[in-house]
Amino acid sequence: MAEEGRSLAETPTWSVATVTTLMVAACFLIERSLSRLAKWLRKTKRKAMLAALEKIREELMLLGVISLLLSQTARWISEICVPSTLFTSKFYMCTEEDFADLDQHGDSANDTHIARILVGGQSMHVCDEGHEPFVSYEGLEQLHRFLFILGFTHVLYSFVTVVLSMIKIYSWRKWETQASTLSREQLQPRRKVMRRQSTFVFHHASHPWSKSKILLWMLCFLRQFKGSIKKSDYMALRLGFITYHKLPHSYDFHKYMVRSMEDDYNGSVGISWPLWAYAIICIFVNVHGLNIYFWLSFAPVIIVLLVGTELQHVVAQLALEVVEATATNVGTQLKLRDDLFWFGKPRVLWWLIQFISFQNAFEMATFLWSLWELSANSCFMKNQYMVVIRLASGLLVQVWCSYSTLPLNVIISQVFLE
Repeated sequence: MAEEGRSLAETPTWSVATVTTLMVAACFLIERSLSRLAKWLRKTKRKAMLAALEKIREELMLLGVISLLLSQTARWISEICVPSTLFTSKFYMCTEEDFADLDQHGDSANDTHIARILVGGQSMHVCDEGHEPFVSYEGLEQLHRFLFILGFTHVLYSFVTVVLSMIKIYSWRKWETQASTLSREQLQPRRKVMRRQSTFVFHHASHPWSKSKILLWMLCFLRQFKGSIKKSDYMALRLGFITYHKLPHSYDFHKYMVRSMEDDYNGSVGISWPLWAYAIICIFVNVHGLNIYFWLSFAPVIIVLLVGTELQHVVAQLALEVVEATATNVGTQLKLRDDLFWFGKPRVLWWLIQFISFQNAFEMATFLWSLWELSANSCFMKNQYMVVIRLASGLLVQVWCSYSTLPLNVIISQVFLE
């Protein structure tokens, strides 16, 4: 115990210098890497991605400030004593039986209090009888590490989301090339327009269920599993965008989509205050018996299915309106307007996709933190089936949302952009 409590003056200078060197080298490596990446983004004129990188730097700075505040105030906070009557077992993550199991496995050094058993630490400040530390020093250290893991996983998930989405979007490049070639050759453009739109309409409006509003929603729900978008959809939406904005048929719509995707990514990097508030609420209500993290793991599944259905429904409505129209130039019949979306705001779907990514990152962060900080026999890992279901559903939904739902949202939202 004496070795654990020695001061810096009692520590060999070589060990202090070694730790300082490693920390400074790691910081310089990260800083230089970000600077080189920023230089490359400026060179390639990717302004939106450069702005996103600046957001990542801001996120790292925010985490650094949080780290500084926690490290400097941890001892002071741990010395705040409150009456023991405030510490009822209702607001703990594990039950009394769970802590009894921990005692049997020899995972706790003392059993004076339920919280000390959970974290395996001891209070650095002794409160008077009938009082407890507001938060133990060890608990603050663990909270410190959890926030860092959460920030790291969120940035990682955001990066993976953009990579998968870009892979899907770049697979549409061949369709843009074909459309540009036809526009340059000017081979009966009106006939080509009619052919593309007819295929688009047939795909979305020929099914018998399309005639019923209720069955149409069910049909759109099923269509999202067949792929995000077809060639006829891309050509029709591209034509609708060009016609609506009175652009030449040679306009590079695909390049515009890529820039828009980068702009959207710039707005999604970092944890906004509503997401921080959501994380705090999740931590607060994570009491034993509710299994709140398990039930919340299904929220991304439900939301991604709803968003995918809504996007397919918007496309289907456009096709049905073309069928009902009588004009001969089908391209002008795509009535692009915001009221086709929920609340008349296409941006709502993007916010929901952001929430899906954050919730999945939060799931992974809590799992990694519990592996790092807590015993394998703790209540976090007690039901391994629930843990596997949470992680598997989160990963599958993240991949599905990134590769299918988000690219579809990008093209539809940009078509409707004023």
